[in-house]
Amino acid sequence: MVYETNSPEETYEIGKKMGEVAKSGEVITLSGDLGVGKTVFAQGFAAGLGINEPINSPTFTIIQEYDTGRITLYHFDVYRIADIEEMYEIGFEEYIYGDGVCLIEWANLISELLPENIISVDISKALDKGFDYRKITVINNGLR
Repeated sequence: MVYETNSPEETYEIGKKMGEVAKSGEVITLSGDLGVGKTVFAQGFAAGLGINEPINSPTFTIIQEYDTGRITLYHFDVYRIADIEEMYEIGFEEYIYGDGVCLIEWANLISELLPENIISVDISKALDKGFDYRKITVINNGLR
């Protein structure tokens, strides 16, 4: 499925709609260049889960856990992972095979650790369509 948005608010809303239908055990990957709106999407996704606290990209902590919504959200940002072993050290498998929902920014950097059934979200810009234009491509690899 492909969505087109023309503002951060619209990108947030796409994330929110996905969060509203998210299920326990799902793994959603977020990819796209710096500044395309991955964190805005994540904020909307969290709102869709009923999480009302501030959502920031966990770039320096790798993971943030939010347990105030209808499903626990494990929000990963693996941009700064230097060695794949770091993921094992934080107990990554417990998260992705647990009862929460995982949202992983820069998941392409750890693709060999991901389960087969994931939902991939790619966000891209097209400056010829405007500064705030985003193309959001969602590929569901068999989860729903």
